[in-house]
Parts: sequence; C-alpha cells; structure tokens
Amino acid sequence: METEMNGATSSGTSEVLMQRGRLTVRTLRRLDIQGFDTVDERYLAQVGRWRRLAFVLCASLAGVGTALASPATLLLLAPIAMIAAASPVHPFDLVYNYGIRYLTGTGPLPGRGAPSRFACGVGSIWLLVTAWAFSAGHTTAGYVLGASLTSIALLVATTDICVPSMIVRAVFGQPRPRSLNTAGASEVG
Repeated sequence: METEMNGATSSGTSEVLMQRGRLTVRTLRRLDIQGFDTVDERYLAQVGRWRRLAFVLCASLAGVGTALASPATLLLLAPIAMIAAASPVHPFDLVYNYGIRYLTGTGPLPGRGAPSRFACGVGSIWLLVTAWAFSAGHTTAGYVLGASLTSIALLVATTDICVPSMIVRAVFGQPRPRSLNTAGASEVG
C-alpha cells in the first residue's frame, strides 16, 4: 500500500527527496558506509544521482564485457578500477566534474572515501580474474564472475548499497552517527 507524501507516493519518496535537495536517513547511512561520512548531507543531496554515474558506467561496461565474453573489454575496465582504488576521484567522476556539472549548475563530486576505493580495488581484481576465465576458455566461470560483478555494481548504482564497503566497515568499524540536519535529511525511507 502506497501513501501520499508531498505529492509523491512512498515508493518514490527517496527520489523526490533527493530532487528537492534532501536525502533519506537510509540513503545517508549507505553513503556514510561508502566513506562519504565527512561530506555535508546537503551537498551529497545536491549532487544527487550524479554520485552514481561511475557505478552505472562500470556496471554497463562490465555487463557488456561479460555478455560478449570479451576479455579485452574487461581488461579495458580493470585499469580504470585500479585508478579509482588509488585515487579519491574515480576516473568516471571526471565526466561529471569537467562536463555535466556545468550543464546542471551543481558542484563537483566529493572525493570517495577508503571503503569506496576498496570496492574499486576488489572490482579491478574481479575484472582481471573474469577476463582470465574467458581467455582461458572457462566461459561458465567467466559468466558467473562477470554477472556477479555486474550485479554488485548495479546494486550500488541503483540503491547505494555497496557490499565491499560494508565489508570494510564490518572489519574496521562503522562510521560515526551523524547529528542529522533536519533541513538536509528526512526520516522517510
């Protein structure tokens, strides 16, 4: 059963809040787990869905590479993931930072924290192993590895749930709870 809230149903509440410059508490928590815990929640809401651009592009390329059983495509993506693991700025964030943001009138994307960079490091190794599986003739293993990687990247791209970041936080500790700014976060969702 959907309820009416601010002109939107509860199933679309998270997206509406993000468009209005607010994040749900759940979304904010997921972003904190990824390492955005030192970034102001209003700023995170401002750059909204553009934070997910790198994950969408990675998932798309990994999906194409897997569907085509193409080691070359996967090997092309692996160094991008390696750079993303070593730098707080994902290479695909540059598409937004030096292009899209001037069209949207928003600020640059915040740097990615250690948990998110760890996820990219895991992804780069996963891409190399998947490419090897396809090139060595282990197509079933390649498809399973590639589909799993693509699914995990799609999960973070669509819901902000980042499994490798959750692992980092489980091992090294959770981010400090925020004192929520009522203008920047909502209890909904």
